[in-house]
Amino acid sequence: MDFLYKATTIVIGSFLIAVGVNVFLVPSELLDGGTIGIGLISHYLTGVQVGLVVLVVNIPIFVFAWVYNRTFFYNSLHGVVFSSFMIDLLYPLHSIGELYHTPRLYAILGGVTVGTGIGIMLRFNTSVGGTDLLALMFARHVNINPGFVIFIIDFFIVFTGSLLLSNGSLLLSCITVLSVGIITSLISAKRGIDISIILN
Repeated sequence: MDFLYKATTIVIGSFLIAVGVNVFLVPSELLDGGTIGIGLISHYLTGVQVGLVVLVVNIPIFVFAWVYNRTFFYNSLHGVVFSSFMIDLLYPLHSIGELYHTPRLYAILGGVTVGTGIGIMLRFNTSVGGTDLLALMFARHVNINPGFVIFIIDFFIVFTGSLLLSNGSLLLSCITVLSVGIITSLISAKRGIDISIILN
Protein backbone atom coordinates (compact mmCIF):
# COMPACT_ATOMS: atom_id res chain seq x y z
CA MET A 1 0.00 0.00 0.00
CA ASP A 2 2.86 2.40 0.81
CA PHE A 3 4.38 1.65 -2.59
CA LEU A 4 1.06 2.46 -4.29
CA TYR A 5 0.74 5.74 -2.40
CA LYS A 6 4.30 6.71 -3.29
CA ALA A 7 3.88 5.77 -6.95
CA THR A 8 0.64 7.76 -7.17
CA THR A 9 2.32 10.71 -5.49
CA ILE A 10 5.21 10.65 -7.96
CA VAL A 11 2.80 10.57 -10.92
CA ILE A 12 0.62 13.43 -9.62
CA GLY A 13 3.57 15.52 -8.45
CA SER A 14 5.47 15.04 -11.70
CA PHE A 15 2.38 15.93 -13.73
CA LEU A 16 1.91 19.19 -11.83
CA ILE A 17 5.58 20.09 -12.15
CA ALA A 18 5.46 19.41 -15.89
CA VAL A 19 2.31 21.52 -16.31
CA GLY A 20 3.82 24.37 -14.31
CA VAL A 21 7.02 24.34 -16.32
CA ASN A 22 5.50 23.98 -19.78
CA VAL A 23 2.26 25.95 -19.53
CA PHE A 24 3.46 28.86 -17.40
CA LEU A 25 7.26 29.15 -17.25
CA VAL A 26 8.41 28.25 -20.77
CA PRO A 27 6.08 30.64 -22.69
CA SER A 28 7.36 33.62 -20.67
CA GLU A 29 11.00 32.50 -20.38
CA LEU A 30 10.63 32.46 -16.61
CA LEU A 31 13.12 30.66 -14.38
CA ASP A 32 12.97 28.52 -11.28
CA GLY A 33 15.78 27.60 -8.95
CA GLY A 34 17.58 24.27 -8.73
CA THR A 35 18.02 21.81 -11.57
CA ILE A 36 14.73 22.85 -13.15
CA GLY A 37 16.11 26.37 -13.41
CA ILE A 38 19.30 25.05 -15.03
CA GLY A 39 17.14 23.03 -17.43
CA LEU A 40 15.09 26.09 -18.32
CA ILE A 41 18.17 28.23 -18.96
CA SER A 42 19.63 25.55 -21.22
CA HIS A 43 16.33 25.25 -23.08
CA TYR A 44 16.00 28.98 -23.66
CA LEU A 45 19.59 29.27 -24.91
CA THR A 46 19.94 26.10 -26.98
CA GLY A 47 16.50 24.52 -27.35
CA VAL A 48 17.56 21.33 -25.56
CA GLN A 49 14.78 19.55 -23.64
CA VAL A 50 14.30 20.76 -20.07
CA GLY A 51 13.72 17.32 -18.57
CA LEU A 52 16.80 15.90 -20.24
CA VAL A 53 19.00 18.60 -18.73
CA VAL A 54 17.39 18.07 -15.30
CA LEU A 55 18.21 14.38 -15.54
CA VAL A 56 21.79 14.94 -16.68
CA VAL A 57 22.50 17.58 -14.02
CA ASN A 58 21.18 15.19 -11.38
CA ILE A 59 23.64 12.44 -12.34
CA PRO A 60 26.63 13.79 -10.37
CA ILE A 61 24.33 14.60 -7.46
CA PHE A 62 23.11 11.02 -7.39
CA VAL A 63 26.65 9.67 -7.68
CA PHE A 64 27.50 11.74 -4.63
CA ALA A 65 24.37 10.52 -2.86
CA TRP A 66 25.19 6.88 -3.67
CA VAL A 67 28.51 7.29 -1.89
CA TYR A 68 27.42 9.42 1.06
CA ASN A 69 23.67 8.97 1.51
CA ARG A 70 21.97 5.89 0.06
CA THR A 71 18.60 6.82 1.59
CA PHE A 72 18.51 10.04 -0.42
CA PHE A 73 19.46 8.08 -3.53
CA TYR A 74 16.65 5.53 -3.16
CA ASN A 75 14.01 8.05 -2.05
CA SER A 76 14.64 10.46 -4.91
CA LEU A 77 15.68 8.36 -7.91
CA HIS A 78 12.16 7.51 -9.12
CA GLY A 79 10.94 11.08 -8.64
CA VAL A 80 13.81 12.55 -10.66
CA VAL A 81 13.51 10.11 -13.56
CA PHE A 82 9.71 10.29 -13.85
CA SER A 83 9.42 14.07 -13.39
CA SER A 84 12.11 14.64 -16.04
CA PHE A 85 10.24 12.32 -18.40
CA MET A 86 6.93 14.10 -17.74
CA ILE A 87 8.41 17.56 -18.31
CA ASP A 88 9.56 16.56 -21.79
CA LEU A 89 6.47 14.49 -22.57
CA LEU A 90 4.16 17.42 -21.83
CA TYR A 91 6.31 20.03 -23.57
CA PRO A 92 3.66 20.53 -26.31
CA LEU A 93 1.48 22.15 -23.62
CA HIS A 94 3.61 25.29 -23.97
CA SER A 95 1.45 26.16 -26.98
CA ILE A 96 -1.53 26.50 -24.63
CA GLY A 97 0.39 28.90 -22.44
CA GLU A 98 1.31 31.01 -25.45
CA LEU A 99 -2.38 31.54 -26.23
CA TYR A 100 -3.04 33.37 -22.94
CA HIS A 101 0.43 34.81 -22.40
CA THR A 102 0.42 36.89 -19.19
CA PRO A 103 3.95 36.93 -17.70
CA ARG A 104 3.08 38.40 -14.29
CA LEU A 105 0.23 35.97 -13.73
CA TYR A 106 2.27 33.08 -15.13
CA ALA A 107 5.10 33.82 -12.68
CA ILE A 108 2.71 33.17 -9.79
CA LEU A 109 0.73 30.32 -11.37
CA GLY A 110 3.91 28.58 -12.49
CA GLY A 111 5.38 28.83 -9.01
CA VAL A 112 2.19 27.61 -7.36
CA THR A 113 1.81 24.64 -9.73
CA VAL A 114 5.45 23.55 -9.52
CA GLY A 115 5.49 24.11 -5.76
CA THR A 116 2.35 22.01 -5.36
CA GLY A 117 3.92 19.15 -7.29
CA ILE A 118 7.13 19.27 -5.27
CA GLY A 119 5.24 19.63 -1.99
CA ILE A 120 3.02 16.62 -2.69
CA MET A 121 6.07 14.49 -3.45
CA LEU A 122 7.82 15.63 -0.27
CA ARG A 123 4.79 14.61 1.81
CA PHE A 124 5.51 11.02 0.84
CA ASN A 125 9.27 11.33 1.30
CA THR A 126 10.24 11.46 -2.34
CA SER A 127 11.53 14.36 -4.38
CA VAL A 128 12.81 15.61 -7.70
CA GLY A 129 16.35 15.54 -6.33
CA GLY A 130 18.43 18.43 -7.57
CA THR A 131 20.46 21.18 -6.00
CA ASP A 132 18.01 21.74 -3.13
CA LEU A 133 18.71 18.35 -1.62
CA LEU A 134 22.40 18.66 -2.44
CA ALA A 135 22.28 21.89 -0.46
CA LEU A 136 20.57 20.07 2.41
CA MET A 137 23.28 17.42 2.50
CA PHE A 138 25.97 20.10 2.39
CA ALA A 139 24.27 22.19 5.09
CA ARG A 140 23.96 19.23 7.43
CA HIS A 141 27.60 18.34 6.86
CA VAL A 142 28.91 21.81 7.74
CA ASN A 143 26.13 22.54 10.27
CA ILE A 144 24.63 25.68 8.76
CA ASN A 145 21.07 26.67 7.92
CA PRO A 146 19.97 24.66 4.84
CA GLY A 147 17.46 27.34 3.85
CA PHE A 148 20.30 29.82 3.49
CA VAL A 149 22.28 27.48 1.25
CA ILE A 150 19.21 26.73 -0.92
CA PHE A 151 18.47 30.46 -1.23
CA ILE A 152 22.03 31.24 -2.33
CA ILE A 153 22.04 28.48 -4.95
CA ASP A 154 18.59 29.37 -6.31
CA PHE A 155 19.38 33.09 -6.44
CA PHE A 156 22.65 32.43 -8.24
CA ILE A 157 20.89 30.28 -10.86
CA VAL A 158 18.07 32.78 -11.43
CA PHE A 159 20.40 35.80 -11.45
CA THR A 160 22.82 34.15 -13.89
CA GLY A 161 19.98 33.02 -16.12
CA SER A 162 18.47 36.50 -16.20
CA LEU A 163 21.81 37.93 -17.35
CA LEU A 164 22.10 35.36 -20.13
CA LEU A 165 18.54 35.70 -21.41
CA SER A 166 17.56 38.78 -23.37
CA ASN A 167 13.85 38.28 -22.65
CA GLY A 168 14.24 37.07 -19.08
CA SER A 169 12.89 39.01 -16.12
CA LEU A 170 14.79 38.74 -12.84
CA LEU A 171 11.87 40.16 -10.86
CA LEU A 172 9.27 37.77 -12.31
CA SER A 173 11.59 34.79 -11.94
CA CYS A 174 12.19 35.73 -8.30
CA ILE A 175 8.41 35.80 -7.83
CA THR A 176 8.26 32.30 -9.31
CA VAL A 177 10.99 31.01 -6.98
CA LEU A 178 9.29 32.63 -4.00
CA SER A 179 5.93 31.10 -4.96
CA VAL A 180 7.51 27.66 -5.33
CA GLY A 181 9.13 27.95 -1.91
CA ILE A 182 6.02 29.14 -0.10
CA ILE A 183 3.67 26.55 -1.62
CA THR A 184 6.16 23.72 -1.14
CA SER A 185 6.59 24.65 2.52
CA LEU A 186 2.84 24.96 3.14
CA ILE A 187 1.98 21.61 1.57
CA SER A 188 4.85 19.64 3.10
CA ALA A 189 4.18 21.23 6.51
CA LYS A 190 0.54 20.02 6.63
CA ARG A 191 1.74 16.67 7.80
CA GLY A 192 4.69 18.08 9.67
CA ILE A 193 7.14 16.88 7.04
CA ASP A 194 10.69 18.06 7.47
CA ILE A 195 12.38 18.07 4.07
CA SER A 196 15.53 16.78 5.68
CA ILE A 197 13.72 13.51 6.52
CA ILE A 198 14.62 12.39 3.02
CA LEU A 199 18.26 12.53 4.04
CA ASN A 200 17.88 10.36 7.15
